[in-house]
Amino acid sequence: MSNDISIRFYKDHKVRAIWDEENNKWWFSVVDIIAAINEESDYQKSRNYWKYLKTKLAKNGDELVSATHQLKLTAPDGKKRSTDVLDADGVQLLARNIPNIRAAKFLDWFTYSDNTIDGQSRKKAYTLWESNLVSSRDVGKVKSLQQIHAYLFGGLYDFAGKIRTKTIAKGNTLFCLAEHLHGYLKTVEAMPESSFDEIVDKYVEMNAAHPFMEGNGRSTRIWLDLIFKKRLKLCVDWSKIDKREYLDAMIASHTDSSLIRELLRGWLYIPTMNVRQEFHAA
Repeated sequence: MSNDISIRFYKDHKVRAIWDEENNKWWFSVVDIIAAINEESDYQKSRNYWKYLKTKLAKNGDELVSATHQLKLTAPDGKKRSTDVLDADGVQLLARNIPNIRAAKFLDWFTYSDNTIDGQSRKKAYTLWESNLVSSRDVGKVKSLQQIHAYLFGGLYDFAGKIRTKTIAKGNTLFCLAEHLHGYLKTVEAMPESSFDEIVDKYVEMNAAHPFMEGNGRSTRIWLDLIFKKRLKLCVDWSKIDKREYLDAMIASHTDSSLIRELLRGWLYIPTMNVRQEFHAA
C-alpha cells in the first residue's frame, strides 16, 4: 500500500483517502464519508452511526459490508489507527444506503466534481472532442487511443497513456492476458472499419483487450466516436443510453455483440455541436 494520502473537502468536512498502488485506486474513509454526508462534526457520533449501519447491512447480507476493508489512517488524535475504507464503487453503495437528500448531494459531488478523477477526465473529454489532438490519419489506431487516455488522465494516473503490463479482470470478466496484449492490440488495430458493423466489431475487441489499468471505458468510447465521425460522419448520443443497459451489453459482447450493436445503432446522430453528450461509466 502506498504512503500517498489525499484529503478532499466536502462542505469543510475532511474525506481521507489512501492510494492502493497494487490495484491502482483510492480507498476512502467510511467514517469521514458518513460525517460529510450527515454534516456531523462529532467523530464518535459518525463512528457509532457506521457501526449501526454496518450491523444492519450485515444482517441483510448487503454487498457493501463485504466490500469494506481496513487500512491505517491518521485519526483525529494524531495516531495511526485501522479504519474501515471503501473504494469508489463502495462509496457509491454507501451513499445509496443513507436515505436522505444530503447523501444524494454528496454522491453527486464525489462522482462528478472537478476534485475527482471522473470529474476531471470528464471535463477534459469535452475539450478533447473538438480538438486536433488525435490526427485524422491516426484515428482507429492504438496510438490514437493512447493519446486519448493520456490526455484524459494525465496528472491523474501515473500510467496515463501507457499499455498495462498486468492482467486485469472486472467482476467475472477477465480481459486479455498481459503477456498477449501487445500482439492482440496489433490484431485489433488491423481490423477493418469501413462500415457500422466493422467499427462495432473493432470496438468490442478493443474492449476485450482493455489496454489500460483504469479509464478504459471513457477512452474507448471517445475512440469509437472518432472512428464513427471519420468513417460515417456520425457519432453516438451517449446521453440517451442507460448506463446499466450499456454495461450489460458490453459484458454480453464477449460472446454475442448483437445487443451492443443494436444499442449503438439506435442512438447514432450527425455531430453538429461542439460539446458532445457523455454518460458516466467506468
